[in-house]
Amino acid sequence: MDILEQLALQTKERVKNSMELIPADEMKYMALSMQDDTFDFEIALSKRGLAFIAECKKAMPVIGTVAAGTHFVETASELENAGADCISVVTEPKWFLGCRDHLRLIVNEVSVPCLRKEATVDEYMIYESKIIGAKAVLLIPSMLTDDELRSYIQVCDSLGISAFIETCCEKDIKRALNAGARIIVVDNRDLRDFSIDPERCLRLRDSVPSDVIYVAEGGISTPEQIKRLRAADVDAVIIGEALMRAANRTEKLNELRAKV
Repeated sequence: MDILEQLALQTKERVKNSMELIPADEMKYMALSMQDDTFDFEIALSKRGLAFIAECKKAMPVIGTVAAGTHFVETASELENAGADCISVVTEPKWFLGCRDHLRLIVNEVSVPCLRKEATVDEYMIYESKIIGAKAVLLIPSMLTDDELRSYIQVCDSLGISAFIETCCEKDIKRALNAGARIIVVDNRDLRDFSIDPERCLRLRDSVPSDVIYVAEGGISTPEQIKRLRAADVDAVIIGEALMRAANRTEKLNELRAKV
């Protein structure tokens, strides 16, 4: 199995364990009982110019640790103060060394909307994310059937949170659009083996209509890359590893946000 297949199986097992603690009907009821959100994540990415999503994560498959000893609440606050429009919090525990408590604590500390960055394999995770405080959840079409993709977007809509749909090929972009996607991410990194194609997010830009939010991700670390993304009318960019490895994260984000 490749990394993505292993990740899916492990996540499904964790969801099964979570359901033993809080049954699916109870989780859904609690989420639907909460105050409706108003798609704050999409609104933040729809601002004029390029929006920046700063990602908090400890490790990555193949690459290993990228932020040893990081206190993520302090990091998220620092990145918000440096101008991040949204915060992405990686909660997958095995490959990325994340956890749901990272997100819960960060949501209570920052005022910008947060994404739960963990591949959704069951609608249970969407209700759980709502309760934790996430304003967006991650959907990966290659891990889902067309019916699941459409259904999960509808669940997100019912809760007022955003579906952050991550793709790396034209086929999955089309599947996402057919399912009703309003945010499409093109990842330069192939999640099956974590290799990088640095031109992918530029090459596939024209595959996504202008009324859908287009996000670039994967291996983005220099002002020159940001300049090319701005020129291609990319709506938002997610920066993770470059920020986590930076000696001064505020300076690094400021360097990338500066119009060059």
